[in-house]
Amino acid sequence: MTMTKPATLLWMDLEMTGLDPKEDRILEVAVIATDWEFNEIATYTAVKKVGPNLVKERMVGEFWEKFPAVRDALIAQNMDGKNGRTVENELLEFIDEHFEGDNILLAGNSIHQDRKFIENEWTRLDKKLHYRMLDVSAWKVVFDGKYKKRFAKPEAHRALEDIRGSIEELQYYLKKVSV
Repeated sequence: MTMTKPATLLWMDLEMTGLDPKEDRILEVAVIATDWEFNEIATYTAVKKVGPNLVKERMVGEFWEKFPAVRDALIAQNMDGKNGRTVENELLEFIDEHFEGDNILLAGNSIHQDRKFIENEWTRLDKKLHYRMLDVSAWKVVFDGKYKKRFAKPEAHRALEDIRGSIEELQYYLKKVSV
């Protein structure tokens, strides 16, 4: 298969039942394959089914109280989700179709946290990913702390919208440093 425009960045966002990669589970995943100009080459989204008892037990607390509409939407779509192995297989197929080789560069906002869930739930996918990651939150820390510049990113807390917001945020920072 010849690719005329291979992707260079695998932007990913996960929505989870919480932030503990051992106790919580992935509920929703979105990826966008881009080049270094951040042009979208392809997208993939999936709902990963999680046991209803775990969802009920883990989706509590201050965050979920602040975003009840997001919680309710994630819970509502959960029963129509796919099992984790199927989602991982589809992600691996997506990578094979749009990227060359292994050591895929993962990108996103606070992507280190998502990577912990990938390591825990999708070990075959984890092996395809480079150890380096493009984490937009590092740019956020520098620009906020050093320059008092902040990007007003919408808080959708839905995977695909969050990725597009992260790409916009990185483009905002890069415009500040372009020569």
